[in-house]
Amino acid sequence: MTTGRYGEHDHEHYERPRRHTRPRTKDRPSYDDAEEGFVVTVDRGRYTLLMDGVVVTAMKARPLGRKGVVVGDRVRVVGDTSGDDGTLARIVEVNERLTTLRRTADDDDPVERVIVSNAEQLVVVTALADPDPQPRLIDRALVAAYDAGMQPLLCLTKSDLADPETLLSTYRSLGVPWVVTHRGGNLDELRDRISDRTSVLVGSSGVGKSTLVNALVPTAMRDVGVVNAVTGRGRHTSTSAYMLALPDLGDGRGGWIIDTPGIRSFGLAHVQPEDLIGAFPDLDEMTEECPRGCTHGTDEPECGLDEAVAAGRADPERVTSFRRLLTARTESVH
Repeated sequence: MTTGRYGEHDHEHYERPRRHTRPRTKDRPSYDDAEEGFVVTVDRGRYTLLMDGVVVTAMKARPLGRKGVVVGDRVRVVGDTSGDDGTLARIVEVNERLTTLRRTADDDDPVERVIVSNAEQLVVVTALADPDPQPRLIDRALVAAYDAGMQPLLCLTKSDLADPETLLSTYRSLGVPWVVTHRGGNLDELRDRISDRTSVLVGSSGVGKSTLVNALVPTAMRDVGVVNAVTGRGRHTSTSAYMLALPDLGDGRGGWIIDTPGIRSFGLAHVQPEDLIGAFPDLDEMTEECPRGCTHGTDEPECGLDEAVAAGRADPERVTSFRRLLTARTESVH
C-alpha cells in the first residue's frame, strides 16, 4: 500500500510536464550567406570595407559584443553590400588575425590598443631633422614589431637636412633594413621594399608619413602638416588609420600601405621583456644555459650572452643593441 500519489515503481512512467517557454541557446547564426571583405578605415563606429572592389559602409553586429574591429581585419559581412549611398551592412565575424600590432597608452596601462591587423611589415618613419630623431621611440616601435611577428623597416626622411649615418650606425648591428629619402626625391627603393605586401607606417607627427603616402599613392590626398618651430613637434594630420592600395606602375606589382596618426608614445605593457629574445634566433641559441628567469639584460648574472661575447661567438655590438631594446621596454618616452 502506498501513502503518496504514486507507488515506488510508478516514477519509471512519470514524465515531468514540459515547459512552454523557449529554452535559451548559445547557438550562433551560421551566416552561411556572409560575404568576405576587409576593413580599410574606421570612423566613429562605422567601418569602410572593400569587397571585390566595392566600397561598403558597415556597422558591427551586436553578437560581436566588445570584440574590436580594426583596419586590416578580414571580416564576414551580411546585409546590403551594394555600396550604394545610404546603405549599411553588418560585420558578423572577424577572421583570425595573422599579425596584430598593439600598443598601450603607457607601460603601466593594462589595456591594449590594437592599431592594425594582418600587416606584414612595420615601417618606422623618422626624420633626420625637423623634428629631431627619437631613438627610444624607434626602439619601442621595433620591439612592438618583433612582438607582433612583423618585419621592421626604417625609413629615414629629410636626409637633405642631416647625415643619416649617425642614426644608421645605431641600428646596423640589429640587421634592420632601411631606406633613406629626401624631400622631392626618388622613392623607388622604398617602393621596392613595400611592393606586394601590406605595410603599416608609424612615426611621430611631422616626420613625413603623409608626404610619403601622397607620393606613393597620388590619389590619397592625405593632409600634410608642419613642425612647430617652438616645440619641435608636428601637428597631427592623420586622425585615423587608413589603408590604401599601391598603384600598379606597369610592372605588375601592387601592395597595401596603412597610414596611421602620429604618435608621441609607444606603451609596451603587453610585451614581456624575456620574450623579446625569440626575435633574434642567433642570440636565442646562446641563452640555452642561462639561469631560469634570466631576461638577458645587462645586469643578469651568468647570462649566456655575456659568455658568448667573451668567447668571441657573439657580436658585442649586436648584443648591446639587443639589450638597448630590452631597456626601451622599461623606459618611458617623452
